[in-house]
Amino acid sequence: MYKSIIRPLLYTMDPEKAHYFTTGWLQRFHNLGLLNSPIAPSFKVEDKKLERKVFGLTFPNPVGLAAGFDKDAKWIDPLAELGFGFIEIGTVTPKGQPGNPKPRLFRLVKDEALINRMGFNNDGVEAAVERIKKSQHKVPIGGNIGKNKVTPNDKALDDYRVAFEKLYDHADYFVVNVSSPNTPGLRELQGKDELKRIFETLFEYRAKQSQSKSVLLKIAPDLTEDQLADIVALVGEISIDGLIATNTTLDRSNLKSPKSLSEQAGGLSGVPVLTKSTDVIKFIHRESNGTIPIIGVGGIHKPEDALEKINAGAFLVQLYTGFIYEGPWLIKNINKILLR
Repeated sequence: MYKSIIRPLLYTMDPEKAHYFTTGWLQRFHNLGLLNSPIAPSFKVEDKKLERKVFGLTFPNPVGLAAGFDKDAKWIDPLAELGFGFIEIGTVTPKGQPGNPKPRLFRLVKDEALINRMGFNNDGVEAAVERIKKSQHKVPIGGNIGKNKVTPNDKALDDYRVAFEKLYDHADYFVVNVSSPNTPGLRELQGKDELKRIFETLFEYRAKQSQSKSVLLKIAPDLTEDQLADIVALVGEISIDGLIATNTTLDRSNLKSPKSLSEQAGGLSGVPVLTKSTDVIKFIHRESNGTIPIIGVGGIHKPEDALEKINAGAFLVQLYTGFIYEGPWLIKNINKILLR
């Protein structure tokens, strides 16, 4: 039904409009209780064997929603009802910002991919906090934090600190995003010295709180092995709690879509990033002797893709583009294959 009726309808719309059309109906179904109705299709697989204990949390299953889909924590409850084992909101910034000019999201159907240059469009961290407080979620919530576009890199530390402190009591784990290609200069913060300053500042605040929460780093798939080795060393040096591998790529190799789409500026996600992200997971797992908890994301469009990332060393996986192309049944199908 999704691929034969719903997806073709959505393809007639601008991708960003289709996103809000879909989430609007998802919210309506939740408000009417249809996502938990006995007559509704079951998206969930509930089994204790699927539970994962990592980052000091218990995840009911290892399939989560990646950051970027629910930037403002607007749809936590209906998304949880679709069967996600955890939901990562954001990227949120200290102050709300409109993001980059539209159009900024492009659908590469022939490649089963998306290109986005959204630019951290969000309502700001305080708005996200208020929505999390109103939600009835029963799955772990991750808070993905970034810097505002107008903030220069030498002041970026302040933005990460503010977002972290305001979100601290309301998210279950945190992700420092320095790997989006859509905020000018952001990826320059992936250097060892810059990362060390950011994480040490966040850890200082965490040490003063009654509850210690894990802080992860999200990295790009375009890093060299030397850069990845530096990050692995830094994780051990200052005790970063884990890595998310990976964000979107700037690589445009071997795309089938017309150049009017494939040459758009922004980060590429979906099937073309599958191998790149899995290779990064393998490298981190090997370089760290399996000591670094990894969340694997990038190009998961079928259950076997998720299994490949877990076999490469990921503890958990996340969906975004595959969720859009394959529909909510992908969550259930991944969990079913993991049970087998």
